[in-house]
Amino acid sequence: MPANAFSAANPVVLIGAGNMGGAMLSGWLKSGVPGSAVVVVDPGPSPAMLSTIADAGASHVTAAPAGLKAGVLFLAVKPQVMEAVLPAVKSVVGPQTVVVSVAAGKTLAFLEKHLGEAAMVRAMPNTPAMVGRGVTGAYANARVSAEQRDGVNALLRVSGPVEWVPSESDIDSVTALSGSGPAYVFYLVECMAEAGRKLGLQADLAMRLARETVAGAGELLHQSPDDAARLRQNVTSPGGTTAAALSVLMAEDGMQPLFDEALAAARKRAEELAG
Repeated sequence: MPANAFSAANPVVLIGAGNMGGAMLSGWLKSGVPGSAVVVVDPGPSPAMLSTIADAGASHVTAAPAGLKAGVLFLAVKPQVMEAVLPAVKSVVGPQTVVVSVAAGKTLAFLEKHLGEAAMVRAMPNTPAMVGRGVTGAYANARVSAEQRDGVNALLRVSGPVEWVPSESDIDSVTALSGSGPAYVFYLVECMAEAGRKLGLQADLAMRLARETVAGAGELLHQSPDDAARLRQNVTSPGGTTAAALSVLMAEDGMQPLFDEALAAARKRAEELAG
């Protein structure tokens, strides 16, 4: 199901055009999904998003119109409001519809309770999708056909790689690792900058150095064929400054147990959001 397989008769219906939904929409349009094949349902998109929708010739409505049936129904609303939203979009689900949810914690059983049995995909993108550098974990139920999965994959991959997992429970782990992961990296920048300030650097200089270091290291990791461990070793001279720092970060009570605890807390919260 390539981008040109979608049409006004087989549309992509996007519920929610906030940061994530808006980023996905922009990617779809750039990848070749015709604007006439997209219906955006959102009571109050931003002026910039309204302009994007209008320029692409897509449709914007504040509520799903009667008779509309989606080829793909893409649910991009926050998990806290999902239960209130679903009854109003149940009519959009037809026999050929595949439902895609990016709401953390909301299970397929939850979606089926409100939408009925259907082909469904749980997906967890992350915020770098806003600049085309995200990564998405996805799980499809048994009703999703190979063609539907290809179509969903095409829609998700506009923002970066898509990793399909074998179990729905894996999505909560994906949420903890990559879904929430950008926040961990941003906090790392904050910590590095604050440590630099405490060493005597001006706060704004320390932040610039930390920010560009993390951004550059991420780009090197993206472009290099080497894995993270090899790249780390390449920077680390025996007995040097990097080795001294890593002896602290890689100590028994260093970063690894903190990340173990942090991701376990995130996964637990994802499970709690399932209700």
